[in-house]
Amino acid sequence: MASKGKSSGGSSDRSIISRVSDSSIVRKGKSAASDAAYVGKRLAKSTGKAAWIAATTLLIIAVPLIIVMDREQQLNELDLQQASLLGTPSVGPPPK
Repeated sequence: MASKGKSSGGSSDRSIISRVSDSSIVRKGKSAASDAAYVGKRLAKSTGKAAWIAATTLLIIAVPLIIVMDREQQLNELDLQQASLLGTPSVGPPPK
């Protein structure tokens, strides 16, 4: 009798598993997981594109601006140094 219970229990387990895997809840869960994966991939792709656009814009606009500002600062320092060597008053706001 114990052997009958095991064999019938095994076949009923398989039928339960097949019934559960074919249920509408499992199908809806698989569909939701598939949709979430699709949305996640699209979001990652869009984020990557946005990061690429931001990085290239920074390189095209900000880096040349930084270079120009650095050159201007160096020229101002050079003017101040030459003015101090020649003994001329430095150009700037009048002292208070």
